[in-house]
Amino acid sequence: MLIPVVLAAALMNAAMIAASAVSTILISDRLSPGLAGLPNTAGVLGTAAGALGVGWWTARLGRAQAIRIGYAVGVAGGALAVLTAVGAHVSLLFAGMFLLGAGNAASLLSRYAAADAVPAARRGAAMSTVVWASTAGAVSGPFLMAPSQSFAAALGLPVIAGPFLLALAAVFSALVASSYFRGAHPVEGAVPDRPRPAAARRTSVMLAAGVMVVGHLVMVALMSSVPVHTHQHGEGLGLLGVMLSAHTLGMFALSPLTGWCVDRVGSRPVMLAGLGLLLVSALLVAQGGAALTPALFLLGYAWNLCYLGGSSQLVAADQESKVESFIWAVAAFATGTSPWLFTLGGFPLLSVISAALAVPLLVLVGRRTAPEVASR
Repeated sequence: MLIPVVLAAALMNAAMIAASAVSTILISDRLSPGLAGLPNTAGVLGTAAGALGVGWWTARLGRAQAIRIGYAVGVAGGALAVLTAVGAHVSLLFAGMFLLGAGNAASLLSRYAAADAVPAARRGAAMSTVVWASTAGAVSGPFLMAPSQSFAAALGLPVIAGPFLLALAAVFSALVASSYFRGAHPVEGAVPDRPRPAAARRTSVMLAAGVMVVGHLVMVALMSSVPVHTHQHGEGLGLLGVMLSAHTLGMFALSPLTGWCVDRVGSRPVMLAGLGLLLVSALLVAQGGAALTPALFLLGYAWNLCYLGGSSQLVAADQESKVESFIWAVAAFATGTSPWLFTLGGFPLLSVISAALAVPLLVLVGRRTAPEVASR
């Protein structure tokens, strides 16, 4: 049953967006604007650690229970964030964002729960539906932030507590929705309906993991420097918002199309298309100007193709969690280094680095002729 999985994923994404946005403001006010990015860094690291935790719980308790535990940890994180907003020490916010990251990891890995719930021929569509649900969270979360501030004020709380209350309510609702997940019990540490791949298939799995990691790394590296670029060119927040919206649309809105392609033509052509589009979008980003906004849309869809194409090749719970963890650890690294590289050489330097990462994988995946990993 996909509805609980999809609903919980959308709610968790809304929670992360609300908490991430307002946490930067809170730290900027209480500590320093220079430290405003630290709560989001804690959230990214929490997602990386949470992915490993969910994988560990999956091997011992089954996928459904593992996802519920992840969301429960996220509820604890939301509560700590609310306490910080109403006057507790700011250290609780960092802990809260870290724990919310664990809930985010459960949401991301729930795409494999969706794949478990359908026939093998529809795995791509099932996973893409969960990723597509993130669009709903990405859109609804920001729109609910202003009403949440009014709600907090009506309760006599600081208005900044409103978005954190929204995040807490959303992740708690995700936990409730996850109670309707159904999954099998583990057998000898493995998910029974998702067997480990044979040794001959490990190269395909490693390439798929590489495609997912590089797709995420290139996307984060380029997107982390977009606000710096617009600021240097005197562009307002309105144009930046359009660019970010176009990118988000590319990341999520076409997920059903990607899932359809995975099920019809296989993951390898989808990964090749993702890597190729990654190169095209990086080249267009380097051109800047009027090409930047459509380039960011293409960059988002390139990530989508790499992410879902690679995901369809992972068939063991430990692989899924380890790759997801590594992806988010890489994201933390890229977020910190991208603006520095941008100051050295702008988008052209970042595009060259992107090509250096994507081209070898494009060649390796293109040459790979072995059968794809079985869906089940």
